[in-house]
Amino acid sequence: METLIPVINKLQEIFNTVGAEIIQLPQIVVVGSQSSGKSSVLESIVGRDFLPRGSGIVTRRPLILQLVHVSTLEERRQTANGESGVQADEWATFLHCKHKTVLDFTEIRQEIESETERTTGTNKGISPEPLYLKIYSPHVLSLTLVDLPGITKVPVGDQPLDIEVQVRDMILSYISNPNCLILAVTAANTDMATSEALKLARDVDPDGRRTLAVLTKLDLMDAGTDAMDVLMGRVIPVKLGIIGVVNRSQQDINSNKSISDSLQDEQGFLQKKYPSLANRNGTRYLAKTLNRLLMHHIRDCLPELKTRVNVLTAQYQSVLQSYGEPIEDKNATLLQIITKFATEYCNTIEGTARNIETSELCGGARMCYIFHETFGRTLESIDPLAGLTMLDILTAIRNATGPRPALFVPEVSFELLVKRQIKRLEEPSLRCVELVHEELQRIIQHCSTYNTQELLRFPKLHEAIVEVVTGVLRRRLPITNEMVHNLVAIELAYINTKHPDFIDTAVVSASVSSSKNEAVPDGGRRWKSEKTEEPGTEDKPKGSSQTSVYSSPSRSHAVNLLDTPMPAARKLSQREQRDCEVIRRLIKSYFLIVRKSIQDSVPKTVMHFLVNYVKDHLQSELVGQLYKPQLLDSLLTESEDMAQQRNEAANMLKVTGRGGVVALQKASQTISEIRETQLW
Repeated sequence: METLIPVINKLQEIFNTVGAEIIQLPQIVVVGSQSSGKSSVLESIVGRDFLPRGSGIVTRRPLILQLVHVSTLEERRQTANGESGVQADEWATFLHCKHKTVLDFTEIRQEIESETERTTGTNKGISPEPLYLKIYSPHVLSLTLVDLPGITKVPVGDQPLDIEVQVRDMILSYISNPNCLILAVTAANTDMATSEALKLARDVDPDGRRTLAVLTKLDLMDAGTDAMDVLMGRVIPVKLGIIGVVNRSQQDINSNKSISDSLQDEQGFLQKKYPSLANRNGTRYLAKTLNRLLMHHIRDCLPELKTRVNVLTAQYQSVLQSYGEPIEDKNATLLQIITKFATEYCNTIEGTARNIETSELCGGARMCYIFHETFGRTLESIDPLAGLTMLDILTAIRNATGPRPALFVPEVSFELLVKRQIKRLEEPSLRCVELVHEELQRIIQHCSTYNTQELLRFPKLHEAIVEVVTGVLRRRLPITNEMVHNLVAIELAYINTKHPDFIDTAVVSASVSSSKNEAVPDGGRRWKSEKTEEPGTEDKPKGSSQTSVYSSPSRSHAVNLLDTPMPAARKLSQREQRDCEVIRRLIKSYFLIVRKSIQDSVPKTVMHFLVNYVKDHLQSELVGQLYKPQLLDSLLTESEDMAQQRNEAANMLKVTGRGGVVALQKASQTISEIRETQLW
């Protein structure tokens, strides 16, 4: 058990060296109001004067005090391997002065004062930055204590207006650690129920399992009163107990009264005023109690502490490994990152990437969806005869015949109308190219996400890679669009009525004629009407002038009836209806052939001119534009955040000696030095 506290002190040194607060080590935190006697209690435990004294706020920054019990100088000289080469019974060291050993305790006070003033100034300011002091003595028990600034209410000197909040937050940051014991100091000449120290302790330790109360200044209570009820726990019960002590007065300090004499006077006072409680109060009993409590507390915390150290070691090693090793060969590093990105990009398109999205389609899968779902369904939703009325067909037939009446349906009208419908396939085809181009852009971000460590480490290289890939895609987009435009233009250039899938005109004519003979004669049709009616409907009155036979333009005044505001109307003859129906069926048949061809050829065109080109030429483009000697230094410049994070991780895992033992590993070895039997 006696080895537990030195182990914690070693761990404290290890983590203080690298400035880490990730491990919450067991320690005793002294909390109390200003001038309640906290520093006096610490000096009594040590047995030497070494802390700054005075009125008002004297402790202005946390002091982490490690007491180490050592053998006397005579005993150490008798042993072959002494605990220290210092030729003194008592000495001290500061963490900020690692190679300096202080033998005179007056120098300790001066060093504390000067270091405090360096950080906080000379006019009552405070600082949360701790000061580490280690005292070796044969007259102390091994303890780790933290002396904090006293709780104050009103700012003085250079103290900020929120001094109360700052001190409270500083105290809470220490006592909120579940691994710390709270030493709540209260003056006996004040009401225990108003103790700020006990109130703060109860806020963070409501069960009282780690709070020990200390009642100071027992000799300064009003005449006729005593602290018997308080010490017995009848006023405010404290689970770990209440221990009373007698501090040295300011007159004793001024007269340089030794602490050993003060301890004797304290025992005499307790024997006289509290004889039944004398053996359970006093500074010596307090020191033994603290030592016992701390050892038991450390025993309870040590298994969890060991697990925490091992977990953190693995985490920091993983983090440091993810940040990469320092660059030795910049050429190889640049080529490696470029090759890795290009491979990941191509694998994402092929669907063989290591990191496959599960929340949404990406890469080649999304392209397949665009080709066969988005683009395919869009083409299939296009009506072959959309926007093409019987009136438009009849007008086209009449325009194609010129001034002579036609005996047969003119082919020119069919070509004119079918080309108009085929042109409607161009817009969704170009939109398909645009969607694939957008997906290729998204793959850049996808690859960046899963190559985060390398690309975050070198932000300029990341920007350069994105710029090169975007440039390749930008160059290929107009070429692909031009080819898709040509596909539609090819279909428009030659209407192949001899296509094996195209229906025969004679068969269509015969089919239409037979169906017309069986059908009821159609009703009136509007000529150049704004509202298109279905064939065979007749809603107009028979006596209406609008149902009169359409007169020839040659027999009326010179008016272009196709453009008249009030269009004339007439009944379509059976032949006109038959001709229009033939043209409709031919247009639909040929449009379906072209649509099928476009639906098949556009994805192939996009794959060849855009996707496969980028896959085949991406790495060569990246190497050609980025692998240049003059760009190496700028591209492989690490980001400030990444460099800082690596330094922090390296500090936790950095080499601390010739043996190559890293900080966390050294902490783990230190804990492992305790045999399991010593824990229980």
